[in-house]
This record gives sequence, C-alpha cells and structure tokens, in this order.
Amino acid sequence: MIPSLDYQRIIFYLRKDTKLHQTIVMRTFLKLLLPLVLLSAVPQAAGAKEKPLRFASDPDAKLMKFKAKVVKTDETYTVRTKGEVSGFSFSGDWDMRGYSKLRFKVKNLDGDAMLHLYVHIQDEPKKVGKPRAYFKKGTFSCYRTLEPGESREVTIDLPAELPHPEIAAKFKRMKRSPYDYGTRTNGYNVDWSSIHRVKFLFYAGSSGHRFEISDVEAVPGKRSLPKNAPWLTMDEGRLFPFIDRYGQFKHEEWKGKIHSDADLEKARKAEETDLAANPGPDGLDKFGGWADGPKYEATGHFRVEKIDGKWWLIDPEGRLFWSHGVVRVSPSSAITPLDGRLDYFEWLPEENSDYGKFYYTHDALLKPYYTARKIKRTYDFSSSNLYRKYGKDYLSIYSDLAHRRLRSWGLNTIANSSDIDICKMDRTPYIDRIEINESPVLEGAKGGWWNVRDPFDPGFEQEIRRKLEGVKERLDDPWCIGYFVDNEMKWHNDKYLAQCTVKASSKGYAKKEMIKFFQEKYTDIQALNKVWGTSFPDWEALLENRNAAPKAADSDMKEFNEHILRGYFGTIRRIFKEIAPQKLYMGCRFAGSNKQVISIGAEYCDIMSWNTYRTDLRNWLDDIRSWFDKPVMIGEFHFGALDRGKFHPSLIGMENQEQRGRAYYNYVKSALEHDLVVGTHWHQFADQATTGRFDGENLQVGMTDMCDTPYYETIAKIREIGYKMYKVRSGK
Repeated sequence: MIPSLDYQRIIFYLRKDTKLHQTIVMRTFLKLLLPLVLLSAVPQAAGAKEKPLRFASDPDAKLMKFKAKVVKTDETYTVRTKGEVSGFSFSGDWDMRGYSKLRFKVKNLDGDAMLHLYVHIQDEPKKVGKPRAYFKKGTFSCYRTLEPGESREVTIDLPAELPHPEIAAKFKRMKRSPYDYGTRTNGYNVDWSSIHRVKFLFYAGSSGHRFEISDVEAVPGKRSLPKNAPWLTMDEGRLFPFIDRYGQFKHEEWKGKIHSDADLEKARKAEETDLAANPGPDGLDKFGGWADGPKYEATGHFRVEKIDGKWWLIDPEGRLFWSHGVVRVSPSSAITPLDGRLDYFEWLPEENSDYGKFYYTHDALLKPYYTARKIKRTYDFSSSNLYRKYGKDYLSIYSDLAHRRLRSWGLNTIANSSDIDICKMDRTPYIDRIEINESPVLEGAKGGWWNVRDPFDPGFEQEIRRKLEGVKERLDDPWCIGYFVDNEMKWHNDKYLAQCTVKASSKGYAKKEMIKFFQEKYTDIQALNKVWGTSFPDWEALLENRNAAPKAADSDMKEFNEHILRGYFGTIRRIFKEIAPQKLYMGCRFAGSNKQVISIGAEYCDIMSWNTYRTDLRNWLDDIRSWFDKPVMIGEFHFGALDRGKFHPSLIGMENQEQRGRAYYNYVKSALEHDLVVGTHWHQFADQATTGRFDGENLQVGMTDMCDTPYYETIAKIREIGYKMYKVRSGK
C-alpha cells in the first residue's frame, strides 16, 4: 500500500518561486513520489494473496465426510475411520494461484499403527477416491506417513508451472515419470484459479483408526520448482536421453548410485562383509522351520494345522513353519519395453555383442503379458547389470547368492513368480503359481489380469490338468509348499457372473448349465416366468436370450453365481488333489472380493491367499473371520520411497528408506500376531525398471535396487523381525 502523504505541504512548496524550494521538491518527487505513483498504477498480480487461506474458518466451505466419523472442535478435526480409505474434505471454490504452500498439523492418535495420509487438491467438484486418482488430470496429490503416536506440522510445496509442459507427452508406458517427482504429482494439470476440494484421506489402514487434522491453511507466496530436481527446467534436448547404461535416472544423485563398473565391484565386496557378519537366525531346521520349537507329525511335505487357536504351516520334518518370503526372486526384474522409446536411453548394446543377449531374456510368468500388449522389443537391465557385476557365470553366482541373502535376511520362502532354476536348488522352500488363461472365457465377464474362464467348458478342466501335469516335478518336490491358481481375479458382486451368463450366447457351456440349473429348480418355464416377471415361451427362448435378468430374478442370479464359483473352485481342487494330493492348494490370491466368493473359496482352498497393500493387518480380517476358519497367506505387500532415484514410490509410499524399513517390520509383526495368517510375501525381490514393465509399473519396491545393491535400511528391519518371528508368533 502507498503511505499517506501531506499533499497540502507538497503543493505549498511547489508554489514557492525560489529555485531552492523547487529543487528540493523535485528531488523529493523523484526519490519518493514517482516510484510510489508508478507502483499505484501497476495492477496487483493475478491471484496474489496477502493472508493465509484458513479453510476451517471460510464460511463458504463445506465439510464433506468420506466413510469416516468426523468431530470438529474450533479448527481441529478428529477423525475415526470406517474403512481402509476414509477421511474428509473441504469443499468450496477458491482461487489458489497466489499461494505457494499447504500447511496443517496432524496427529496419529493410534499408538500401534502407522498413519498413511493422502492429500488431494482438485479443481473439479467430483469425488477423489483411492490415491489412484492422482493420475487423473485436475488433481494434485501427495502423501505423508506418520509413525504410531506421532504429531507434526506438515508443509507441502504447491507446484510451480513447468517451463516445458509439452515434454510430459513424451513419457510413455510409465506409471510415473520424471515430471511426477516427489509431491508434484500432475500438479501442472490443475487449474489453480478454481479449486473445489481439499481432501485428507486415510489410506491402506483399517476401520477404527483415529487421527487429528488442524490449522489447515494455504500460505501466500510465489511458487518455485524444487532445487533438487533440475531436470524440471530442462528442454527436451538436455533432458533426453534420461536413462544411463545401468538403467538408472541420469539427472539425479542418491546414496548408492552406480556410476561405473568399479562401483559394482565395491558394492559386491561390501555385501559379502555384511553377509559374513549376519549368517542368519539360529534354531532353524533346513527348511527354515522352528527347530527349537515343538515337533509334530512329519509327512515329507508341507501341510497346515491349527494349534492352540493359531494356524501354522508344518514343514516336511514336522516343525512349525511360518512363511516369511519374497516374490519374484529373479535376475530379470527390470525388463522394460523399447518400442517407441529408444530416445530414453543413452546406451543400448549392439544385438550381436555380449550384452545384446539381454534383448531376449524374459520372465516366463510375465512374458504372456508383454505378448498380449503386442510389445515387440525389450531390454533386461537387471540381468545386464548382473553380467557386469559377476561376469559370464552371473546366473549361478546370483542363484547361490539369492539363497544366502534370504537366509541372512531372516527370510525362508521364495514366493511365486520366481526363477524356477533358483527354486529347484533345494535350499529354500518355494511357492509357485499357474494361471488359467487359455480355455474359453465366460462370455462378458471381465476378470482383471485375465478374463474369467467358463468353468463348465471342458477346456477349463483340460487346461488345469495340462498345466498342473506340466509342473508335476515341482508338485512332488518336498521343498515346494504349494501352488496358487490364478491371480487377482475380479469377481465383482454376488450376481455379476450370473448376469453375464444370462446375457451370453447359446453356444457357451455356462449358458447351457444355467438352463439345466433352472430346469432342476423350477417345474417348467412358466414357474420361472412367474418369479421373474418374464414371458419366455420355453427354455429354448431363455437359452437364446441376450438381455439382463430383471430385478425380480436377483435371488436366482445369486444362486447361480454361487454355482459358477463352485464350478471354478471345485474343479480346480478336484484336479489339483488328483495330481498332487500331498500339496497345498493356495487359492487365487484375492485382491478385493465379496463375502460370497470368499466363503465359497474357503470351502475348497487349503490356504486363503490375499494380495493386500496396507500399512498393517491389525483388525483387517476380524470383520470376516465369521465367514471362514482357514489359514491366510499374504501373497503381496510392499512399501517404497523416492530417495533412491525412482519416480514412483510404490502402492504404499513412505518418505525415506528408514521409514520404509519400519513399515515392513510393523506389517509383518501385525501378521505374526494374527491367528489366521501363516505368512507374508513381499513384492518384490528387486526394483522394477525405472522406465516401467509391460503395464508401466516402475515402482521402488525391491529389497535390492536394479543394480543388485541391497537397501540396507530395509534389510535391517527385515532381519530384526525375521530373526525373532517364531518367538513373536508363539507369544514367547
């Protein structure tokens, strides 16, 4: 603002005819008045603000709850969650161009569990659900994770405009890119002049968690790009290529980054020292079972038994066993597509060179996913780095090292999607999986990674038999704990598969089975018509029907849905136990399902398996334990951070490697303390490619990086819980 001036005195001096007075006035005007006059003539910058924007005290802001109980006291909001994604938001209409930061205080009121908090700022008044929404245009998203009982003030820098936003379109087949660095997630796509929602979401936890948010405000100021991300100001010529010969991001430095082959050799020697100092926990048998614990019947294979109210695995020697494992123990974790992206890489070898063979290495389980997406050319940076590190005998050296690492780190299971040659060394128990993805589909049913197959089609049984007989050697192996069949199927609601079937063509076996099912239930088609409110003249008309069943048929749709599920799980179990009666059928690795499919699955599976990404398992299964009493295996979980050169922290992001390690410890401890859980499998052994795999996943999720260097902060906490896990599990 312009300070007040004595204009009458100025006019008096201007009227003086002495040169002295005129000179004084002119100098005063040039020094003081002219700049102020010019300043007053310049309009205020668009969106510039002088005071913080306090959302709680804005009379036009509306509080919106999201599956949570929220109590407001002054500017403090106490939240009790009602689900694994819950919280609240301020809804309104704000011009936030003149603000540079979002600031608030947060307190985790839970003394046992971490608080994983997402903050969404959105320019459209629509719902922001799970954090996957941060990939959408118009949403700025970031997260903070608090330890149990922790309180702190959080300051989030709001993103400045990028000088070259057009480059964003150059980043393809990656879940996150260099432009999604840190908390800047897609902030350049937000219309900051019209913000409609500021949302605080508790994510990946359980119901009943309590936390406080207070003093939420937007802080005035000029936005700037982070100084530790210089590539954000680079034009395309300077930014590309952005991947070095080791598959790393070339424009950033971090602890443990490999700059030369000599660095690989140093890392190799450092790890040998670490492994020698930490040979593994005492008191175990050769399978990793609890040799110092009680002994039970030894059958020569793994089995399950409920003992003193807790489910356990029993190893082939009759010892209590809890499966502490890791997925994808493989030299080929960082395969990345090259199609249309050759300009990303500063180095790719000639095809006929020593390193050219890594254009053709692949992961047997994941290769069909590349083929299905018509990806023609890839490069395996992880195997290439192993070749640099260990030489021509890299596969045998790496395989031996994998078993030594697992023992040293307190792990006792090679989980599914791992290199089968490493599994077959008979040094660490393993679990594998097959996928039923070649027999005819259930028409119209979308199933996630692969569409749901028709369990009544003869091809379904034939494929199960063929694939199980193809792994018969492993099914007979005492070191094999069991097999998963399928992965993360999308079961939808308890009528979905039946509704797909009633609309399907008459050629499908499921449709024919439906007619047979309802013929047995109803005396004739008129009896069905009476219940459904339909007018089919005969059963043939229902067979030819291509419309959805009416609401009145819901009960029948639910019954037939159950029949389909029994056909699926029952057929798999029958053939599985025919071929491998001594082996554990470990289910389909659920990833979000309904009561119906879970209850029916439990009737047929030896172990119920889940891939569940959350901060811990406390209270997670308590709500559904009345549906079944079966052991549970956690097939996948992980945590990641952005302090080691990756663009994507993982499905559950942490703020650094130390916090990541503590999150691992907390998760596994909560599983050990749950009477149903018989194991946890981390996803995955080594980081994914910086530039993404077949579906774009480029997560920082490894126990090692893609140059084969362990994340020692994480390993320290894996060891801490792994070395004492049997004492924790047994309550001793």
